[in-house]
Amino acid sequence: MKNLDKLLNDPKVKEAKKLLTEALSNHSRHIGKPKGPDPDLAQDFEKLLESYGQMRGGPLFYPYIGSGLGKGALVELMDGSVKYDFITGIGVHGFGHSHPDIISSSIDAALTDTVMEGHLQQNSDAYELTKLLIDISGLDHCFLSSTGAMANENALKICFQKKYPADRILAFERCFMGRTLALSQVTDKPMFREGLPLNQPVDYVPFYNPENPKESTELAVKTLTSHIDRYPGKHAAMSFELIQGEGGFNLGTPEFFKALMDILKDRGIPVMIDEVQTFGRTTKPLAFQHFGLEDYVDVVTIGKLSQACATLYKSHLKPGPGLLSQTFTTSSSAIRASKVIIEKLVSEGHFGEDGKNMAIHKYFVEKLKSIGKKHPGLVRGPYGIGCMIAFTPLDGGSAQVVDFARELFKQGVMSFIAGKSPVRCRFLVPMLAVTNHDIDKAAEIIEKTLLICKERHS
Repeated sequence: MKNLDKLLNDPKVKEAKKLLTEALSNHSRHIGKPKGPDPDLAQDFEKLLESYGQMRGGPLFYPYIGSGLGKGALVELMDGSVKYDFITGIGVHGFGHSHPDIISSSIDAALTDTVMEGHLQQNSDAYELTKLLIDISGLDHCFLSSTGAMANENALKICFQKKYPADRILAFERCFMGRTLALSQVTDKPMFREGLPLNQPVDYVPFYNPENPKESTELAVKTLTSHIDRYPGKHAAMSFELIQGEGGFNLGTPEFFKALMDILKDRGIPVMIDEVQTFGRTTKPLAFQHFGLEDYVDVVTIGKLSQACATLYKSHLKPGPGLLSQTFTTSSSAIRASKVIIEKLVSEGHFGEDGKNMAIHKYFVEKLKSIGKKHPGLVRGPYGIGCMIAFTPLDGGSAQVVDFARELFKQGVMSFIAGKSPVRCRFLVPMLAVTNHDIDKAAEIIEKTLLICKERHS
């Protein structure tokens, strides 16, 4: 460790990092606001998109191939256009683009002796991140992995081994857990498992309905109890999305979750919290802390914003030797970036009821509400919490919302869709980079796009 510290603090290394950072800043100077594509690049860009779509077996959702340059909440494409990135790789780039501290950590990682750390070779940075995640979560153990899907797979494996021979999973309706063979069967989207063998039994519980709090809680409790009674001793865990991401940024309440978790605890069924999308985006580092569920949690998964993903769990679920293993933990740059991101979220005041995450939420939501008041019928909501924000544009039908999202991209703001009946437009804003000015400009583009689409569909 001392030798690596000496390398990273070598005056030559520090000077090189300074020069690289300055060069990046100079070459990103032209990125200052959204702009349309360069006509001279259009033909080559179209060929690039077509070629990429053919190679990957299908077209991209957006005509997006990045140039590799960005600045804060803005990102540049290969066609020369610049967009406000308010979806950040579906939550991956919460630090924005070309964040200087992330660049610095990546340079440090490039100077270490490995590109990917793994099962037999993990550096001190993996130890430091593991300890940090245990400290902020309050859980006993942490197993790092390269993807959120792998973190969820590991969580299921831990629960299945602990509860053997139980072979069923409980989950919420409209949940999303991932796209692996097992996780696609838990995810409540039939199209995601079309043509796949069905080998994972799942029993679904209705999610909280804010319009009928008491009735929806009673229905969920009744449904959960019915599933458990129908298959006694057969459930290995229940997976909870405390804020449904793909489902439309739907929120439950502490009372709702505790009503279900009390039953699970009484029946000896582990509580698994899927925080791959929620990590770092609420009033606390983890959403289960935001909802006050610390006493109920058995296993938690994180990903996306955290860069290095992880499965965190309590000692009573500690698996046997060999159950968790992998050639790649993840890259050294992801591990170092993860530590930087978590430390900055804490040190820069993003958590708490009056923290930056909630300030961003309130400011953006007020902008969306203002648009809704100005143009009745074009905005329903908004929904979500912290740096997870969604609204229902236009009629909420799939065709109109997809058209709105694509037009919004064309006009200069990246978003994505979520939910079903109605479909919503969602934003996962880059909380470590976004400013009120960025939100102001994005809101202007959102309003303009709503009017364009209204005219198109009238």
